[in-house]
Amino acid sequence: MKSKNLFREYIWLVNTIRKARKISLADINSRWMEVSFSDGKEMARSTFNRHKDAIEDMFGILIKCDVNDGYKYYIDNSHVLHEDSVQRWMLSTLTVSNVVAESMSLQDRIMLEPVPTDDELFNTLVEAMKKGVRVNIGYKKYEENQSKRYTFAPYCVKLFKRRWYVLAQFEREAEGDERPMQRIGLPKGYVEYYRMFSFDRILDIQLTDEKFTIDPDFSAEDYFRDYYGAYISDTVKKERVVIRAFGKERFYLNDLPIHESQSKVGEGDNYVDYAMMLCPTSDFCAHLLSRSNQVQVLQPQWLVDRIKQMHTEALERYK
Repeated sequence: MKSKNLFREYIWLVNTIRKARKISLADINSRWMEVSFSDGKEMARSTFNRHKDAIEDMFGILIKCDVNDGYKYYIDNSHVLHEDSVQRWMLSTLTVSNVVAESMSLQDRIMLEPVPTDDELFNTLVEAMKKGVRVNIGYKKYEENQSKRYTFAPYCVKLFKRRWYVLAQFEREAEGDERPMQRIGLPKGYVEYYRMFSFDRILDIQLTDEKFTIDPDFSAEDYFRDYYGAYISDTVKKERVVIRAFGKERFYLNDLPIHESQSKVGEGDNYVDYAMMLCPTSDFCAHLLSRSNQVQVLQPQWLVDRIKQMHTEALERYK
C-alpha cells in the first residue's frame, strides 16, 4: 500500500477514536466501511494492530484497549493532543492535507496561509537537537548594519504567527553574587541563559563538534507557558493581567483565549472582563494593540500606561 494511503488511514483512525473517546473495534469497522478509501472492506484486526503500532511510533499517540469496558479502544495519553503540541499540529496538518488532496476540484476555493520556511535551516537545527551538538550561526538584526556570529545549544524550535524561532541556550561563568547552576552537563561554576533567534534573520548555519547535554528538567511547554508569543524576557515578570473586551471581541476571546490561564472575572451589558497570569512582553502588547478599540487593559497600571502611550504614538503618526 502506498505510504500516502497509510497516512490517510492513520489520521482517520486517530480522529475516529479521539472523537468517540472510547470505541469498540466493531464500531470502528462500522464507521470505516462508510469512508471511500475502505473500498467497502472491513479493517482486519491484524491491520488495526499494525496501524496502532505505527501511530505510536510516528506520532507518540498511545491507543489502548479497556478490557473492563467491552474491549473499547481509547487514546491513553490524550494530553499530547492539546492545542500547542507537535502531535496536535501534525494531526491537524495531515488531516487538512488529506481533505485537500481528495478535493482537488476545489483547490481554487480552499485558501491556506503560507508559512515561509528554510527547509535546510530547519533540518540543520533538528539534526543538531538530535545529535546534541551546538550550532554556529550568522545573525543580523533588522536595526543593525553588521551581522554577528553566535554559538549555542538549540533547545527547541517554535512557530508563532508564520515565523519560526529557535530557543538558544548559552553558558557563561557566574559573576558576583550569581549562584552557579548545579546540573548534569553544565560546567562547574557556570550559569545558563536563553535567547530567541528568528529564522528569517539567520544568514547561515553550521553544525559544530561541540556536544551539549540538555537540562533533563527542561520542558519547552513549561518554558513558554507564562508567555504569549515567541519573545522572552528576564525583566518582564509574571503577573495578573485583566482586560475588558467589548462587542464581538468578548465572544472571540471566549472561543479563542489569548492564554491558557485566561478566565472570565466579570461582565456588563456590552463587555466581558478576562484575567490571565502571564509575562506581558512586547508580543502580548502587540496583540492587544491589534485589537484596537475592542480591548481595554484594566490592570496592572504600568501596562495600562504603556498601551495608552503606544496608542498615542500611533495617533501621532497620522497627524
